Amino acid sequence: MELANKLFRGDRVIWIIFMFLCLISAVEVFSATSTIAYKNANYWEPIIRHASFLLAGFAMILVLHNIPYRFFSALIILLPVSFLMLIVTPFIGVEANDAHRWLEFMGVQFQPSEIAKLACVVYVAFLLSKRSQLSDKSIFWLILAGVGTACVLILPENFSTGMMLFGVCFLMMFIGQVSLLRLLKLMGFLLLMGGILVGTLMTLDDETIKKYLPDRLLTVKARVERFTQPEPQNEAGTYQITDDNYQVSHAKIAIARGGVLGQMPGHGQQRDFLPQAYSDFIYAIIIEELGYVGGVVVLLLYIILLVRVGIIARRCDRLFPKFLVLGCGLLVVIQALANMAVAVDLIPVTGQPMPLVSRGGTSTLISCVYFGIILSVSRFAAGMGNEEEAKEEVSAATADTPLAPLPETAAMPEEEMKQQVTI
Repeated sequence: MELANKLFRGDRVIWIIFMFLCLISAVEVFSATSTIAYKNANYWEPIIRHASFLLAGFAMILVLHNIPYRFFSALIILLPVSFLMLIVTPFIGVEANDAHRWLEFMGVQFQPSEIAKLACVVYVAFLLSKRSQLSDKSIFWLILAGVGTACVLILPENFSTGMMLFGVCFLMMFIGQVSLLRLLKLMGFLLLMGGILVGTLMTLDDETIKKYLPDRLLTVKARVERFTQPEPQNEAGTYQITDDNYQVSHAKIAIARGGVLGQMPGHGQQRDFLPQAYSDFIYAIIIEELGYVGGVVVLLLYIILLVRVGIIARRCDRLFPKFLVLGCGLLVVIQALANMAVAVDLIPVTGQPMPLVSRGGTSTLISCVYFGIILSVSRFAAGMGNEEEAKEEVSAATADTPLAPLPETAAMPEEEMKQQVTI
């Protein structure tokens, strides 16, 4: 118990949430990667790879949560670095699923967009903490310049990630009390531009889009059409599974098969039909195998994480750790909610993995970085989970301090003592 108290500092609730998410991830990814295992000579390879990333992420958390939060402001340097990587990714990046989102360095693939997300959160938190030195207008335009550049570079290859990142930074500005009028003007402008973009895509034919616009916009148009159009039916009037609704249809089947308690891990069937069962649609597999109960538990874990992050932020006296922990928490939880919403067909398919649960490399490690930062802030800025440290310091101080000598009393003559006793 002493070893655990010394090893796991910071907020205990965050540690418990992390452990539960890792456990669910290991079980469900092992089940959902059956199709990959069949194609490999070593059927343990997919889960060993995922477990290795989880262990590496755990090691990163152990290191990061021992680093005082003030040192994380140095991560701002990653912002211009991510700009350069995002610029070259469409030209030299690795293509997968009709998009160039990965760079390869010495045999290791990673997503520059994940690095940009982390850098943007730190950048916004740092600027919001300088309210006493910078004007509201300067903070707004500096945030808009940095985050806007990152989102514009991300959008062509990963539209949903760019939108989500800007949404999180927008919420951080709102919480940081940036002028509401400026935020409303910005929201109105973005809604207008988004409406024009969607309207343009819906009116242009595919050949024109492919010729004059980025190819990725064809995917955006197809997903919007698929989501807004009525469900396809055959001549008999029954639901029909097509190439366009294949993923969503099998996700719905998985959820329907789950019932209350599910089919139990390893007994799901739709993992063999869903192309991204271990990533984009892992929440559907969780419900199929663990039932509605398991789905609600996973949802509650992320909601509790967000609530706990809010508690940590309220206990911070300084602005930088307050906004930093809020940004990290919002990024993790909003991405998880987007993944769940796709699985239950509430929003169009986005391609967002579930943080710490979906199979991944860069996304898993960056999610662990967010947890490490949250734990560091809870420990050094909010003073949570340091009870054992405080006891040790008090014990050490008590042991090192010599006992004060008893005050010496002057010797009294025997006659005076008798008189005082008599009185």
